[in-house]
Amino acid sequence: MELEYTHEQLALQDTLRRFFAREYSFEHRRAIAQSAEGFDRKAWATFARIGILALPFPEDCGGLGGNAVDSMLVMEMLGRGLALEPYVSTVVLCGGLIRDAGSPAQRQSLLPAIVSGTKLLSLAHFEAGGRYEQEHIATKATVRGAGWTLSGAKAVVLDAPAADTLIVSAQEDDGESLFLVDAKAPGVQIRGYCTQDGSRAADVAFIDVPVGGDARIGPAGGANVLIERALDYARAALCAESVGIMSVLQEATLEYLKTRQQFGVPIGRFQVLQHRMADMVIATEQARSMAILAATQVDVVDGAARGRAVAGACAYVQAQARFVGQQAVQLHGAIGVTDEINVAHYFKRLTMIGLTYGDADFHLRRFSDSLLAS
Repeated sequence: MELEYTHEQLALQDTLRRFFAREYSFEHRRAIAQSAEGFDRKAWATFARIGILALPFPEDCGGLGGNAVDSMLVMEMLGRGLALEPYVSTVVLCGGLIRDAGSPAQRQSLLPAIVSGTKLLSLAHFEAGGRYEQEHIATKATVRGAGWTLSGAKAVVLDAPAADTLIVSAQEDDGESLFLVDAKAPGVQIRGYCTQDGSRAADVAFIDVPVGGDARIGPAGGANVLIERALDYARAALCAESVGIMSVLQEATLEYLKTRQQFGVPIGRFQVLQHRMADMVIATEQARSMAILAATQVDVVDGAARGRAVAGACAYVQAQARFVGQQAVQLHGAIGVTDEINVAHYFKRLTMIGLTYGDADFHLRRFSDSLLAS
């Protein structure tokens, strides 16, 4: 398959590259990681202005009608910049759910707000003890009047501390469904914390939380298919983010090998280190190919084919990302794990990506199960 990026796609990447070079330095990123919110509202407003918040949404909702390859290019740049902003949670995951399954009223209410950068969303789905199994849902939705009340708890809800609206999965009589919940509604308890890579997450409790009759997304009992598709979009996006991070680690390591001297010569002169550097380059380009595969397959109608392609890409990219990250740290020596150098922070982010929405074992099992089923 031959894939060439359009002039518009390349221009968008160049715009993001210049933004991160000018306004999102490593020192700035460290400062906002330690702030109360954990991300930069000014940067989020810039994302809205240049259009990446509108990219995957239809034009009738203020979007640009982009596809998964467009999102992949954006995610690669966000990875290079080590961005802390909740792009995957709000735009790719929750925005994708609203776009694909929301009612006309929900789409017209939420998507323009996401596009303008005025509303942040987070998916409250996974629960303690469920690992990555999306069917492990104990949260209950009980009919009350014209709406429901939600009771239960969700664990490690990414970007929940800053979210205005939560998309919550819960069991009702017809099966598992999705509901829109105001993050400040009575009975919603959010305990936020910082993750290892500087991002934010929260454990969220729902204590008889009232939701209106228009809060359900999609059909009753239809959440499982919707969540699986949305998670595949997010996993493909994280593959692209990993590739962006791997590219930076590769470049930083090469520069270090050219400047760090030992025995009177740059250590890059040593053949064994040249071989390791070459292996990093190869691993990064192979991961890029798999990220492209995931992006081109994530829009297919056949859920089994989509899941198999995304699972295979995730398993492979995670293995290559682990290799590149470890090589970068080792070739930098002891400073590779210090807080003062960006290599350590990129490595932490790669590690967290490898545990988000499925680790390597989960993706390999999903891939093999799909092969057996076919």
